Amino acid sequence: MKVFISADIEGIAGVVHREHTTRDGREHDRARMLMTEEVNACIEGALSVGATEIVVNDSHGTMRNLIPEAMHPDAEYITGSPKTLAMMEGISPEFDAALFVGYHSRMGNDGILNHTFHGGVIRNIKINNLDMGEIALNAGIAGVFRVPVALVTGCQYAAEEAAEFIPGIKTAVVKHTINRQTAKNLSPQKARSLIKEKTIEALSSLHKIQPVNMQGPFQVEVTYLHPGLADAAGILPIVERVNSTTHSFETDDLITAFRYIRSLIAIAGALN
Repeated sequence: MKVFISADIEGIAGVVHREHTTRDGREHDRARMLMTEEVNACIEGALSVGATEIVVNDSHGTMRNLIPEAMHPDAEYITGSPKTLAMMEGISPEFDAALFVGYHSRMGNDGILNHTFHGGVIRNIKINNLDMGEIALNAGIAGVFRVPVALVTGCQYAAEEAAEFIPGIKTAVVKHTINRQTAKNLSPQKARSLIKEKTIEALSSLHKIQPVNMQGPFQVEVTYLHPGLADAAGILPIVERVNSTTHSFETDDLITAFRYIRSLIAIAGALN
């Protein structure tokens, strides 16, 4: 069994503030260790049910968060950016399952540190009139390769978002959002134990989970936080201006849609 893990940081138990999530935050190194250990718990669960190859993609911010010397020795990991597939870099049809560790809910939903790819740029992303956060869009990318997403870990709202989009998915709720920067967390030890347990459950019931199958053509709308960001991203010739803060474009291919979305975010984000 080959397992792909995409690891973010906002959904890690104990992470509640930008001082945890940004590289200049005084508590960032502590959050990195918490993230690494939750990933290791997921790896341990996968190994216990027979995983023979595990690849972890560091998926937060600069994508240089996982602590190399603390990583489980039986997994390989992808670190650094830019990456063509960003949070899903490394996914391929060879994998039997994808697992999302430390994920968060989308901008517009409740949830600790919720955002969609770039909290300083994006208000919303719609594909075929469906609101898409990182969980949904990344699951769609996995689906292009016929890989089911079997597990999401994070707060209760991330779990709800995942369950709405991926029937049969297992979730590990390691903290409960109180407000956007406050949560009731499991202890690190209990969070890791839960993640290991739910990883075992997820990989033991893969036959019940189907890959996400998003059918094109795709009508995409990207809405920014303010018109200046839309002005900047409008340099990309594929987009049409819908209103002062929204671009739209069409494509028949989900990977192409994803790459355009990432390009628009990168261009607009250069203003920040």
